[in-house]
Amino acid sequence: MELRQLRYFVRIVELGSMGRAAVDLDMVQSALSQQISRLESELSTRLLQRTAKGAVPTEAGLAFFREAQLALRHADQAARAAAQARLTGSVSVGLSPTTASVLGVPLMRAMHERYPDVRLHMVGSLSGHLSNMLNARQLDLAVLFDTQPARRWSVLPLLEERLFLIRSAERGVRKPALRRKVALAQLGDEPLILPTGPHGLRSRLDTAFAQARVTPRLAMEIDSLALLMDAVDMGLGSTIQPWAAVGRYADAGERFVMAEISDAPAFRPAALCSLSDDELSPAALAARVVLGDCVRELVQSGHWVGAKLTSAV
Repeated sequence: MELRQLRYFVRIVELGSMGRAAVDLDMVQSALSQQISRLESELSTRLLQRTAKGAVPTEAGLAFFREAQLALRHADQAARAAAQARLTGSVSVGLSPTTASVLGVPLMRAMHERYPDVRLHMVGSLSGHLSNMLNARQLDLAVLFDTQPARRWSVLPLLEERLFLIRSAERGVRKPALRRKVALAQLGDEPLILPTGPHGLRSRLDTAFAQARVTPRLAMEIDSLALLMDAVDMGLGSTIQPWAAVGRYADAGERFVMAEISDAPAFRPAALCSLSDDELSPAALAARVVLGDCVRELVQSGHWVGAKLTSAV
């Protein structure tokens, strides 16, 4: 049982509706319903009665509601007590450009709200560079896609991101409309703009294309995400990236067309890697928890499209 589940349940009872609570909590209703189902399974009892007019607590749910309110008040009091002895220090966090486009701002905001006296150093770079920086102890934490270079890292699997074929919606050579999903075997003639070989995503794609027995048609190789997406936007070719690659564009739905890659190997796993626990400062340990919380909230609220949490988060 988790505090967030108590908060979810209390808010549903207070608002009398799963849908209204989902809006208030900035979550998709299916994710909220799943959390309540897990809570009910853990307690082995039904807490809510779903009706056409909303959700009302059962007798057991009403008793649980009162105790949950009390537990949340105690938790808030504990948080206020902890805030009086504010954590200080510094922590350095590395994110790839795609991950930073989704996670960067929420992480900075959450760290500022929870630990305003901790100095946060953010580094945006390719995953391979971040691995080297972590091994050189120039970073405390990093979200990485390849954990093979790990020495004494602590590795927590975070999520898996589905990959998408992304085209410019208006520019370049006219092509047939994309379906919702596309197989790699259908992309033999697609002019692709991809990062170079040493890049973690490129090596995963090369493996996927080899398994599909397709030789990709490379139009360009670009190791800057901003430049790569500029080239796609200009219609110079298509790319294969997670949804996060278009996360910076407020008008992504009008600017690009996307189709999910349906082949099984075509996804990208991400892990939260850090120095070993005995090497991390209290500020870095706190930041690791905050980062995990941010990832979970983004995925469960539907704000990280195409991402699926691992069981460890």
